[in-house]
Amino acid sequence: MYEYFGHEKLRVYSEALKFIEWIEENTKTIPKTIAAKKHLDEASTSVVLNIAEGNGRYTNKDKCRFFDISKGSALECAGCIDILKRKGYDIDDISGKIILKNIFSMLIGLIKATSENRVFEDLAKYQ
Repeated sequence: MYEYFGHEKLRVYSEALKFIEWIEENTKTIPKTIAAKKHLDEASTSVVLNIAEGNGRYTNKDKCRFFDISKGSALECAGCIDILKRKGYDIDDISGKIILKNIFSMLIGLIKATSENRVFEDLAKYQ
């Protein structure tokens, strides 16, 4: 695959596309009318699109804003997976959340790299 744009070179972008493929494979049996399935599709699309748009912004503040939105959408995806699982749908929540965790971690890295003035706490304090 050719890389025409900067965001296509980002590992997080590739991982977000991998997550969309995971969704397609793991939600085939879930009816399209189920709200959590529809929202999972929308939120995962938002992850990809905000990475692309954020990477194309010129200022670090703009980049950070879009990466933040993408991170929020990734969390929405995790919530949708939990809802589908609790509603009894056969979904491999563990493999989906592993992909999401990788996306989330990479987005935090991008946010830290593009935001000089933000304060971050050590995650170990909460584990």
